[in-house]
Amino acid sequence: MDDIGTYKEREFPEFRIPTLDTLELGIKKHHIPFLLEVDVTKAREYMREFKSRTGERLSFTGWVMKCIGQAVSEHKHIQAMRKGRKSLIVFDDVDISVVVERSVGHNDNTSETLPMPYVVRKANEKNVREIHDEIRIAQQESLEAGEVQLGARRNVRLTRAFALMPRFARNLLVWRRLTKDPFFAKKTMGTVVVTSVGSIGKDGGYGWAIPIGIHPVVFALGNIARKPGIVGEEIKIREYLSMTVLFDHDVTDGAPVVRFIQRLQELLEKSYGLNE
Repeated sequence: MDDIGTYKEREFPEFRIPTLDTLELGIKKHHIPFLLEVDVTKAREYMREFKSRTGERLSFTGWVMKCIGQAVSEHKHIQAMRKGRKSLIVFDDVDISVVVERSVGHNDNTSETLPMPYVVRKANEKNVREIHDEIRIAQQESLEAGEVQLGARRNVRLTRAFALMPRFARNLLVWRRLTKDPFFAKKTMGTVVVTSVGSIGKDGGYGWAIPIGIHPVVFALGNIARKPGIVGEEIKIREYLSMTVLFDHDVTDGAPVVRFIQRLQELLEKSYGLNE
């Protein structure tokens, strides 16, 4: 055993069980991925000016969520969910699940930072500042070992009981309902999910993530890269966000998706919502 070296053995985090289940279910979804580049130069300039003026950094992800909420509210069918074989439920509110890093304590008095889901309700009705503040508050709250944050609700005992169930029981009691009942799904996980992988590499080159999820619409925000772009009749250095979007092909098709993407790109390129 000497050639193994030193190591630590830690209990597998219970909150990871729902994540593993979600990945297995997400692989079975009929998602269509779109890889995009969006010019976010104007928004980035505003955020740098805002930080210089106030000393505070605005959440870039929070602003993107504002734009997504607005675009989805104008194309509600994008976030539709199936109800049985013959019906679609098209929600008016855009509830966006975002992955935030939370400090989680352990029984050995240690802690670690782990990604957890948090649902911003009615993101389409909130301004950038409100979304920003909500995300920051969620990030600052620490959790005990075994706690999970989902839709702004905590329940340690239910989380632990869920983790102890065999897979078939979890499927029967939770996942089957989550995939068959759109109202329960919206209440539990929202209608849209956004995850950000941050900067991949020090030079800020291109980087797209291909996510897996069970929401009708899934966003993964990748790198922001500087490269030449055409502005009017001139070539200037611009900042482009790498973005991946998954759409549920069961509820929408190519033409509506293209119209939605065009509107979202327009909002992002015009720094929508930052001057509110």
